[in-house]
Amino acid sequence: MSRRIMIFDDDNDILSICSFILESQGWEVFTQSNCNNVLQVVGEVNPDLIVMDNWIPDSGGIVATQTIKSNPSTSHIPVIYFSANHDIKNLAIQAGTEYFLAKPFDIHQFEELIHHVLQAHSS
Repeated sequence: MSRRIMIFDDDNDILSICSFILESQGWEVFTQSNCNNVLQVVGEVNPDLIVMDNWIPDSGGIVATQTIKSNPSTSHIPVIYFSANHDIKNLAIQAGTEYFLAKPFDIHQFEELIHHVLQAHSS
């Protein structure tokens, strides 16, 4: 059974690149260009991992991640926060996740972080 990864980003290039990288690793990738109805969307996909952009419409990555992390049915899903902001670590902490990746990112760094987070959270 393949792992399911959900990416929230309003940049189609980022979605395409990330999807290509992850699908070539054998993962099932789901993408969203906004974070509206985030709990419903995440609930339908039930991903093993979420990658969340900071500047995503409408409510933004911090609110979306806090919503995911505060809901009992989705709080167990690890979230990697990613952004071009210089204070990405603080944004990730504010959002409620320990994992973050600064944009632009190195593809190998991205893959390693995904592997590390999935390994840390595998049941």
